[in-house]
This record gives sequence, C-alpha cells and structure tokens, in this order.
Amino acid sequence: MSFRPPKGTYDVVAGASQPISDPQIWRSLLGEWEVWAERFGYPLTMTPVFESTELFERGVGGSSEVVTKQMYTFEDKGGRSITLRPEGTAGVVRAFLNAGGQGAWKGAYSGPMFRYERPQKGRYRQFWQVGVEYLDAEAPDADSEVIELGYRYLTAVGVPGLELRLNSLGDSECRPAYLVQLSTYLNDRREKLCEDSVDLIDVNPLRVLDCKVCEPYLTDAPEMTDNLCDACRDHFQSVKTSLEALNIPYVQDPRLVRGLDYYTRTAFEFIGTELDAAQNAVGGGGRYDGLAESIGGRRTPGVGLALGVDRIVIALGSAEAASIDVYIVSESGAGDALLAASVLRQDGLRVDFDTEGRSVKAQFRAATRSGAGTTLVMGGLDKPVDVRTGGSRLTMPLEEVSDWMNATL
Repeated sequence: MSFRPPKGTYDVVAGASQPISDPQIWRSLLGEWEVWAERFGYPLTMTPVFESTELFERGVGGSSEVVTKQMYTFEDKGGRSITLRPEGTAGVVRAFLNAGGQGAWKGAYSGPMFRYERPQKGRYRQFWQVGVEYLDAEAPDADSEVIELGYRYLTAVGVPGLELRLNSLGDSECRPAYLVQLSTYLNDRREKLCEDSVDLIDVNPLRVLDCKVCEPYLTDAPEMTDNLCDACRDHFQSVKTSLEALNIPYVQDPRLVRGLDYYTRTAFEFIGTELDAAQNAVGGGGRYDGLAESIGGRRTPGVGLALGVDRIVIALGSAEAASIDVYIVSESGAGDALLAASVLRQDGLRVDFDTEGRSVKAQFRAATRSGAGTTLVMGGLDKPVDVRTGGSRLTMPLEEVSDWMNATL
C-alpha cells in the first residue's frame, strides 16, 4: 500500500520533476520575502493555523464564498467549532487585539492556508501565503507603502509580466448608496446572471462584479469610483499620487473587488499577465478599517497584502536557482571533504560533498548534478586545492578559498 498527498495538495521535495515542488525555488522565494519584509520594517508574526470558526465568519464575512463554501471546519474534542485558517489577516488582527496593541503596528507572516476548492493549476486546497499587516494606520501613505513592498518583492524575484491593478471600494459613508444603485442594475439583468450571482444581489451585490461567468453582462455596471465621498476620493487620489512618485505603474480597474468582505477604500491586485488568465493573480490586498470591530475589538484601521507563493512559483516557470556554491571532490577520502566543507560553511558558503567514499569519477558526476558553480578538487588537507569554475582553473590553499569565493560570487 502506498499513500499520496491529499487531493489539492503537493509535496515540496528534492528530486521532484515539477517546478512547483522544487525546494530550492521555495527556499529562495521565502528567504527573499524575509529580506524585503525586514527592509520595510515588518517584524515576524506567527499565529495558529486553526482558529475559532466565528473569527472567520465575523471577520471574513458570512456572505463570502470563502465562508459559505470553502472553509475546513470541524468540532474538536472539547466541542468547539474550529476552522483551518483560509486567510491570514483575521488571525493577525485578533492577535494584535489580544496583545493589547496600541498605536501603529506592523507584522509580517508566512505559512499555509486552507480552502476546500476544486483543485486546478494555481488553485490548491493547501496553499502558501506571505503577507503583511499595517494596523492602527489610517493615512493613505500606509496603503502606498504596503503596495510598494509587494511590488518591489515581486519585481525582485522576477515575476514576468507584472501588473498592479487598483480600485477604491468606498466606505460606510458612500458605499451604501452605491450598493442600492448596483442592486437595481443587477436586478434588471437577473435573467442573464448565474444562479450564484442572483443569490448575492440582495446579500452582497459587490461580489457579483467578481463573477467571471457574468462578466460579459456587466460591462456598463455603475462604478464605485464614480460614487465616492470626498474623503474616499481624496484618499484614493493620494494613493495614486504616491505610487506615481514611487515610479510604480498601475492600472485603475473599476471591476476589482477582491474576494473577502472586509475591504474598504483601497483594493489592489498583482497580476502575472503571462500566467493562464483564469489564475493569474499572484497576490493582492487592501484596506480593512472595520475588521477589528467586526470581531469584537476597538476600531483599528488597517491595510495589508497577501501573496500566493504557489502562484509565484508557477509564474517563474522552470527558473533554476543553485542550491549550493561549492561541491568538493576529494581524492583523499570523505573525511577530508567533511573537514574542508566545515571550514567553508562556517565562512558562509553553501557546500556539499559525497559522504559515501565513491570514486572520483562518480564525485564529478555528482558535482555536475548539484548545479554548483564551483567544484573544488582536493588531494588532502595539507595540499593546495584545485578550484574549477566557469571553465577556468585556479590553485590555492584551502584557507584562501572562502575569501576568493566571497569576492567572486
């Protein structure tokens, strides 16, 4: 009997044939995320992978498809209703409130999320997100900073065809009148809409704009940005002005509503335009000024983003990332290679070698398979080593290799 990963999941393991399962790409992306999150001043935040079901029902929104169809919910042995987290923001806001947070606060997270969806390329039942939340921050520059972080990271890792889409969803002052206008428009077209969209008209008409099936019938739908109050219009204009000053291009998209109910004012998505059109969003986010209150906390304006690492991996395709810098081929045995590798590793290099004492020929084959940019051939710890890289060969004492490598890499 053999076991396979559950439907809608996959393993990330060395030797896998698919890019989505390549551990080195994942290590590179997750490591780069930590660099950029720290650069923007977002400390690490860790919350449980399961929470009270009510947190998501109240926070994410009872009318959202995430809550109504996709959550992994179960009763634990204490009779409590528990849900595997379908997204990261509600848990981070809860943690901030539980800690008695006051004043502007930043946090960055990374981890698996869970949604019971129909599995397909780019859409999994367990998927990995990285993200940030900026809480107790109401100024539009907070929105711009969060957007910039996502844009700089995605640019740095090389997502092809990257496009930022931007919209404003208004707030409790101007959105109600717009929703009445939108509901009237949708009711006039009920017969053309899919069953799910019809069910949403009286519950959350804004979500109908996100339906790909109904999209052809909504081309002249009223737009939120034409109905913004002065405060929301000024906020949105300030975000756009800041993005232009930061040289971050964007496309204003009046159909962009995002998939969760807690968003207000700024909403944005990052699109990989070279990905399949059905699953081309690699991340997004927005402002959620009422979320903390919806889960029983004090008013805590906030803005955040979440990026789908699975989608980013797919967008990068078969891009290769070397897992090691140096492979040691030892003519004097594995023991010498072990000691030499220890010296180089302590100097910051990524090093591998053969522990099984195979022939020099077999070690060279392993060096080629490793993808290392440099092969170091040693005949003993007391002898100069032969350094082979990029078609050239150098001879030097072992103790000089690290300085030479660090200057070369």
